[in-house]
Amino acid sequence: NSFTDTGNTRSVSGPCGFGHVSNSPYGSTFFHHPTNRYSDGRLIIDFVAEPLSLPYLPPYPINHAFFAKNNLSLDITPESIQTQIIWFNEFLEKQGCNDSVSSSPWCKATLEDSLIWVGEIGVNDYAYITGSSVPGDIIRKLAISSVTAFFQVKIIQIQVLCVKYVVVQGLPPTGCLPLAMSLAREDDRDNMRCVKSVNNQSSTDNAVYLAKLQDLRRKFPNATISYLDYWSAYSTVIKNPESYGFKKPFKDSCVTGDPSNNFNVFATCGTPPARACSNPAQYINWDGVHLTEAMNKVLTGMFLNGTYSHPPFEYLLGGKQHQG
Repeated sequence: NSFTDTGNTRSVSGPCGFGHVSNSPYGSTFFHHPTNRYSDGRLIIDFVAEPLSLPYLPPYPINHAFFAKNNLSLDITPESIQTQIIWFNEFLEKQGCNDSVSSSPWCKATLEDSLIWVGEIGVNDYAYITGSSVPGDIIRKLAISSVTAFFQVKIIQIQVLCVKYVVVQGLPPTGCLPLAMSLAREDDRDNMRCVKSVNNQSSTDNAVYLAKLQDLRRKFPNATISYLDYWSAYSTVIKNPESYGFKKPFKDSCVTGDPSNNFNVFATCGTPPARACSNPAQYINWDGVHLTEAMNKVLTGMFLNGTYSHPPFEYLLGGKQHQG
C-alpha cells in the first residue's frame, strides 16, 4: 500500500514503474531527500509512531538478512490482497504462530502485545477506474470480495492468535484525488466538487467495512477494534480547507501539468520537468494520488484525538495500559 509504504519500492527487484519515487522532489519537506515514501515528507503511519515513541517503520524488503533468514521473497511486484494475506500467513507460520495453544512464546508475547494497523484497501483501484474499460460495478464487486476475504482472515487471526488491538482505516473520498478529477467528465461531480461516481464506489466499500467490523466486534468482545473514519475526516478538510491551513484543496503541490490541478497523468512526479511548489504545506495533494505531509499530519491528529476514530484511539490505549 503506497499510502503506508516507508520505502519498500527501493527493492532492486521492484518494478521500474515505481522508480520515480526515488527522485526529487519526493521527501523534500521533512527528510530533505527521497526516502521512497509517496509524499513530500512523513506519512500517517510516521505521525502515529511519533507520539507512541516508536521509530519510523523500516522498509522491510530492504532488510535482506531478515527475509533471507525467513525464506521470504523480495519481489514487490503488486499482488492482490488475497495473495498478500497468504504471504502474511506464511510469515506467521514461520514464526511459530499456529494457534493460542501451540504457538511459540515469541508469537504469543508479540501478537498479544501488538497493535495491528490495517491501512486503507483499494484506493488505487477506485482512483484509476475513471476512464477504464472495466465497468465500475465489476471493480466494486472485486474490491468488496477482497475486503470480505481480508476480514475472514482477520477473524481467524483474532480467534486463533489472540490478537487484541486492531485499527482499520476506511477509504477516503477517492473521487477528490486529482487523478480521478483529471480523468472524469466535468459534469460528474458531487457536493464536494469531487468525482461523484468514484466517491460512490469508495463509499459503498466503507459500508461493507463497517458491517464486517461489527461482525468482528460481536464475535470477539475482548478485542479492541477501532475504525478510522478516513472518509469523514478527509471530507471535513475538503469542505473547510482554510480552517486547516490549506489554500489549494484540489491542486497537486508537485507540479507536472494542467494549471487547473497541476497534474498530468502522463508525467508523474519525480520525472522531468516535475517540481515542488514553494509551500507544499498549503496543499492537500502531492502527486495526484498521494497526500502531502501537511495533510497526513492533519488527518493523523483527527484520528488520534478521537474525533474520527470509533472507538477513540485513547480508549484503545487505555485498554492496553490496563492490560499492562
